[in-house]
Amino acid sequence: MSAAAPQAAQPSALRRTAPQLSAHRGDVERHRENTLAAVRSAIEAGADIVEIDVRVTRDGRVVLLHDPTLDRLWGLDRRASELDWADIAALGDGENQIPLLADALALVAGTPSTLLIDMDDPECAAPTVAAVREAAHGASVAWCGNLEAMKIVRSLDADASVWLPWNRRDLPPRELIASLRPDVVNSEYPVLSRALVDAAHAAGARVACWTVDDEDAIRWVLAVGADAVTTNRLSALQRVVAEGPDAWRAAPKPSRLTGDELTAAIVVAHELASWAVDFTQRADLGDVTSKAHAADHVTAVDVAVERRVREVIAERLPGHLVVGEELGGTAEPGVPCWYVDPVDGTANLANGVPWTAFSLALAVDREPLVAVVGDVWRGQVFAAVAGLGAELDGRRLDLRSGAPGGDKTLAGTVVGTELLGHEPWPGMGGFLAALGERFSTMRVMGSGTLTLAGIASGRGAGSVIERFSPIDHLAAALIVREAGGVLLDDDGDETMWPAAGGILAARPEHAAELYSVWAVARRAEQDAPSVG
Repeated sequence: MSAAAPQAAQPSALRRTAPQLSAHRGDVERHRENTLAAVRSAIEAGADIVEIDVRVTRDGRVVLLHDPTLDRLWGLDRRASELDWADIAALGDGENQIPLLADALALVAGTPSTLLIDMDDPECAAPTVAAVREAAHGASVAWCGNLEAMKIVRSLDADASVWLPWNRRDLPPRELIASLRPDVVNSEYPVLSRALVDAAHAAGARVACWTVDDEDAIRWVLAVGADAVTTNRLSALQRVVAEGPDAWRAAPKPSRLTGDELTAAIVVAHELASWAVDFTQRADLGDVTSKAHAADHVTAVDVAVERRVREVIAERLPGHLVVGEELGGTAEPGVPCWYVDPVDGTANLANGVPWTAFSLALAVDREPLVAVVGDVWRGQVFAAVAGLGAELDGRRLDLRSGAPGGDKTLAGTVVGTELLGHEPWPGMGGFLAALGERFSTMRVMGSGTLTLAGIASGRGAGSVIERFSPIDHLAAALIVREAGGVLLDDDGDETMWPAAGGILAARPEHAAELYSVWAVARRAEQDAPSVG
């Protein structure tokens, strides 16, 4: 396939027919997924394609079922492969049952619809091909799912209509296209691009995407040029298709990752954080030089760590961008971007002060998704995934339980902050004095990343950073938020990514008082009469 081309949400001139409508697991708006009722309803509603999932029972029968077990829909925590067909047939009643593939094929036969057989287990491929040969009776069939399963289908049936699974932001290799000979390239919609559409069409294949339920996302994928769209909302897909290309043009690009992509990003982030901690502990600093001024240090370790981060992300997550402390970079709208500070607290590292961190965060636009912070001197790794919580070396972090003994004031607590570059920030003196009046003490440790992230694990009541930078602070901010901490901007509004100015991170019971101290100190500095 060819190299990537610029992408824009304009109707593709390459689509050769009207887009096809694919009902995900049947008409699930009206019926339970992967049942005969759902398949029949999708056909009657006008779906061009009815996607179903298959599993194989212990006695070799092919049934319609998505999950490996029957627990979610059928209340039986057993794998289909552990049960005979008679056991499975006894569940449910009427058409609200798990059917055989043969019964679904019989429904499709003689209709304009195609049954798209999806499988995530390669061991299901050969039995399913055999079942189709035995029971197809003229039904139109296509195949999608696990790549190894698709290779087995192709080896068993030279004429099969195979859909190539492709959930990466680069393009499928020519060798794979040549060997699999797919009719369709099937991608999860966040990685769909004009480049993929053009390359697939040039190779003689169509493009499908899944599972698209949001109407603006449907418009966007149609504008980019998808030939088929799989959805749980067949009626919504029909409405959007009926609007026509003029209505699709203005749809914004969806900002999210595929499931596989998010999983890979979490793994990569953990691996890089662990590697960076180990490398920084052991590495020779080389010549310590400076950037903007003598207090702005850079070592060979900073550059080596950032280069390694970029190499790994380019190899494992193609199409992702990197913006780094040492080597720069630029984020682009709608494109996953990693923000990395390879050594936050380089002055500490260069001077043997044990307070240094590695910071790495993934975001799409201004939405942080994955974060890791490596505490170099302790050999620990903080981590967080948006919506899934935060942890420190695998131990879940939770700040929601409140202060020990119910004490909600700042008295007796420690609050962190950092210099603005190498100088106090405006109002820092007043901030220190106000904390002292409350019998709270302040620490300036030399790594904004750790000063923020440490709050998530109970290291202090809160911290204030006067000038937020996503390179230095975004990873720590996501970790604090996922641990249940409070994040506020200059105006006291909750945010993980201030549009300007600084950021405050605090335990929930201390956030309001700490923000008041910060805001008063800054306001007093602004109101102070100038000298001269």
